[in-house]
Amino acid sequence: MKLVKAVALAMTLATSISNPSFAEEAETRAATEFELSTAVATASRQWRDAFNAGDAAGAAAMYEEDAIMVAKPFGTFKGRSEIEAFWAQLVEGGFDDVIYFNTTTVVSQDLSTAQVSADWKMNSAHGTITKELWALQSDGTALLREDHFEVAQ
Repeated sequence: MKLVKAVALAMTLATSISNPSFAEEAETRAATEFELSTAVATASRQWRDAFNAGDAAGAAAMYEEDAIMVAKPFGTFKGRSEIEAFWAQLVEGGFDDVIYFNTTTVVSQDLSTAQVSADWKMNSAHGTITKELWALQSDGTALLREDHFEVAQ
């Protein structure tokens, strides 16, 4: 019985792999996933560069206009202007040099968003990003739709 199931599985795989439309779909999906992942990595780097340069407006520009940010224990911030005010307060407080590590990126099935989680640290604090939801924009860039993070110190 196991042999029959194994042969059936092998035949199904061989048929689907040799099917040109399946191969084309897989190639297109891989290319689109790469474009989304690249857009997210680029935008994330732009956010960190802006924050580390003390540019709160530049960091806030990496969010969609109606984005939501949940910063534990500070609160919830809605919209780019509230988010910018939060980052401006941190910049004015001397916080900078943020880095991410243990980063994980998960691309959505429809290839329109990617969720990033990571640990982070900076000169005077550290914590965890539980969810950065980056959304692909019509121009091929990515912006933050949701940002959820916790400060441990």
